Amino acid sequence: MTLSCPPTLSRHAGWVAALAAAVLALPLLAAPARAATPGDPATASAFDLKSGPDLSGPVADLKAALPTQGVQDLLDQGNRIAKTGASCTADPFGTGDDGGVLPPARKLCWDGGDSDTEEWIPQGLTGVSDAQVDELWGSRKPLVASWYDKANTQLCSTDPDTCQDKGVRLSFLDPETEVPGNADGRRYRHVLLVEPYYNSYGNVSYRAIDIHAGGLAWYKYYLYVADTMNGLRVFDMRSILDLNHDQDASVDDTTLDGLKSNVRDASKTGRQSNVYYSHTYRYVMPQVASYKFVAAQGNSSSAATCVATGAPKASYISVDRSNTAAPSLVMGEYCDSDDTHLEKGRVGALPMDDATGLLKATSGVVRATDAYYLPRDLTQGAARYNGVYYFNRSWTDHSGSLRRATVTGGRLVDYGANITNAVGPEDMYFEHGQGTPGGGTQYLWSLTEHRMDTTSTCTDAGSPCGRVIYAHRVEDILARP
Repeated sequence: MTLSCPPTLSRHAGWVAALAAAVLALPLLAAPARAATPGDPATASAFDLKSGPDLSGPVADLKAALPTQGVQDLLDQGNRIAKTGASCTADPFGTGDDGGVLPPARKLCWDGGDSDTEEWIPQGLTGVSDAQVDELWGSRKPLVASWYDKANTQLCSTDPDTCQDKGVRLSFLDPETEVPGNADGRRYRHVLLVEPYYNSYGNVSYRAIDIHAGGLAWYKYYLYVADTMNGLRVFDMRSILDLNHDQDASVDDTTLDGLKSNVRDASKTGRQSNVYYSHTYRYVMPQVASYKFVAAQGNSSSAATCVATGAPKASYISVDRSNTAAPSLVMGEYCDSDDTHLEKGRVGALPMDDATGLLKATSGVVRATDAYYLPRDLTQGAARYNGVYYFNRSWTDHSGSLRRATVTGGRLVDYGANITNAVGPEDMYFEHGQGTPGGGTQYLWSLTEHRMDTTSTCTDAGSPCGRVIYAHRVEDILARP
């Protein structure tokens, strides 16, 4: 028996068929894409970067206006003293909630003002082992840490110097050289990061950089700073500017361009009324370049949760020097998963050009070599060496954890058990030991963010807060089950 359409439908059979065909051609609607399984390969191109605006003009004009200072001289003139050995009493490791804490092999404490400040929060860490194969900058072995200004409005009501958001500062610290007469003392100095620009009068100036600065990586002359939602900011160790060259803060210096510089006024930065200011910091370091994500950013700057596709967050970075012919910049994102948002974050690698110290671009794009979904969420720092990934995880002010992972069967999977770590561990830096004849000790460095407080809310028994820079021997980490 032959079936026929009802009269009404038969008159419209043509467009009904066309509509049905069009509907069938549409992609099926589905829930937002997410990682099927933690550790799976992720889309590497999501990490691709392209260069940002050319800043060579304003940087050159700033260097013509203000004298520059080298890293070694800056360390020699360090005006703050970090403590090590028995003098470094802060202990954010405690006993841990599972008794499996790994004590650090090395530890340094900031001076009192930096240990206790509520305005500045430490985040990123790198060092000369990232920068140089011989692990020396001249004759020194400096570390560099980043801090972001919390710009606390409550603080502002009692301390006017905290009202301005000063952006990001660096601490250049020499952990090896003793302060004369103080065997446990190590000098360090702060440097303010700034973004150069031309003001409305056409004069070169600079402003604070308002980012989280959760990760640092130093390679050759260049310092890379993680810019969470955008990619990377780049600075040059040859472009540290000195606003108090005569070392007398009470008198304005005459600058190279015949103007003045003032390091007393905490409320100002940049060129204002023909005077250069710096929120009282003697040194400022202008941004020289940037790298922006090519893919659209699907994450929110106001949420700790993450999406599984599009550009990642640049939460932390490090340098993998294990392949000296093809070093990589490792970048990952911090994500706080919950029952409805299961993404744990991603980690990827970008090629570095050993000849220039910049990222290696192909046809104008820095193309990521690999990427994986993280095995676990709450990751605050990552490093990679000889195929082993190291991850710092932390949650509020509980004891942190150090995790290891390897790529096995094409997936990034946990390697070994959890290692209880300090409260509030952040970015990572791998001291590779290649610069020592015959191979030296390898250290995995990090730092903690929570200041010590008499009303501390640290919740794990025996795990107090406290800001330190610390290092584990890599052999001690790998010896753990």
